Amino acid sequence: MKRISIIGAGKVGKVLGKTFSQHQVFLLQQILNRSIASAQGAVDFIGAAQAITTLDQMQAADVYMLTVSDDQIADVCTQLAGQGLLTPDSIVFHCSGAKASTELAAALELGAAVASVHPVCSFADVDSVVANFSGTVCSVEGDGRALQILIPALECIGARVVQISAETKLLYHAGSVLASNYLVSLLDTALRAYQAAGIPADVAQAMAAPLARQSLENVFSLGAAKALTGPIARGDMRTVEKQQQVVASWDADAGSLYQAFIAPTVALAARKNYSEK
Repeated sequence: MKRISIIGAGKVGKVLGKTFSQHQVFLLQQILNRSIASAQGAVDFIGAAQAITTLDQMQAADVYMLTVSDDQIADVCTQLAGQGLLTPDSIVFHCSGAKASTELAAALELGAAVASVHPVCSFADVDSVVANFSGTVCSVEGDGRALQILIPALECIGARVVQISAETKLLYHAGSVLASNYLVSLLDTALRAYQAAGIPADVAQAMAAPLARQSLENVFSLGAAKALTGPIARGDMRTVEKQQQVVASWDADAGSLYQAFIAPTVALAARKNYSEK
């Protein structure tokens, strides 16, 4: 097995580290985090590797996984390259959804193979992600040499691998943000609107949950156009206008959010009407 070391083992690093270790894809060598407590916590979660806190302590590995924050990737890679640990046989990859493998230019200059790997899932509950990782879509891009190693490794842990391009990665990631992060924000706004209308928090959740779940199921089973219901789908723009005004008077930001959704929903309704003719 190739030896892998992880720099910045937060939620993503711990999940991938544990799944790689469980399936004996890579030999976990070292985990570098800012504090020894954090590094040791990652080691304990994964069940393998040595905890370290500085690059001076890092030993040469075959593969380096950088799961640091997006704005640290290039700098950490430069520091890693400066340690003299990289060779033309080395593989360096990061797990940012927005950044491409081009962030690893310092490794590329030394002849190392570089790539990015982005698991398309929510890491809010790491234990659940590990237990249900099989079937997770992982988007990859980078050097052919790196992907020759990483794609089979990801397939061994049950991932469904999709190759994307570095040029469109930021737009691709925006889709993930809209489908996950902004969906959470939208639902939070919906729950607050219920409560502002006098609905208790627990009842508001009981109201919103079946609507949200059924809408999501309908989108993925019927398609977005057929899943659309409500006043815009019925052509009741007078109600939409009144609602927007009421929401804006309650909360200006929520009013702007409501307004921003009107035009794309009108366009979606037009697609729905056209498909039903």
